[in-house]
Amino acid sequence: MKKLLLPAVLAALFAGVVGAQTNPPAGQDTSLKGEVLEVLDVDSYTYLRLRTKDGETWAAVNKSPVKKGAQVTIEEPMEMNDFTSKSLNRTFPTIIFGSLGGAAAGSAMGDPNHVHGDRAAAADIGTIKVAMAQGPDAKTVAEIVGKSAELKDKPVTVRGKVVKVAANILEMNWVHLRDGTGSAKDSTDDILVTTKDEPQVGDIVVAKGTVRTNVDFGAGYAYKVLVDSATLTR
Repeated sequence: MKKLLLPAVLAALFAGVVGAQTNPPAGQDTSLKGEVLEVLDVDSYTYLRLRTKDGETWAAVNKSPVKKGAQVTIEEPMEMNDFTSKSLNRTFPTIIFGSLGGAAAGSAMGDPNHVHGDRAAAADIGTIKVAMAQGPDAKTVAEIVGKSAELKDKPVTVRGKVVKVAANILEMNWVHLRDGTGSAKDSTDDILVTTKDEPQVGDIVVAKGTVRTNVDFGAGYAYKVLVDSATLTR
């Protein structure tokens, strides 16, 4: 498994933002499997000490009812180094973040698809046509994606329909918005927004946040553009 090495300058950003991974080659199994040796539950997460074929490791998933001795699969695993859990007051030299797969995921909170395969996992909620937000920073989804270079690190306001929500991942919710602008062919019709707010798929919201560009954490986790730390209103 490739290690995800985060430069210090990106550490604060990563606390609220993670990019999407490109799809692995067909037939390639990227999951992590192991026996649960220890379980630590906090408000939003379950930390698992696992015995795997490569030795012991810690993993973190959305809070789930997992028992010691269970055999589990962590889908879309992403390794982080020197991660500090404030809830546990503990720093893990290495830890795997991902989604609990298989039967054990039945009661898991959050999006079982994690944040990968975004377009395929977006909800089918029909034709979308949403009126543009108002204000000096107002942009459409297509404008944010198409003009990302000039909007880098600037505030924007965008109004759109929620087509996907990945909840409680690294203390943020990852929300995909579409407003009917842009094209699926060049991926200009969808924008990722990170937020503490909790919208539902199908909601029409106004998001106010900061544009981040070319966020690349290695191991295939990258976004060309996203709106970071947004507040959502309906």
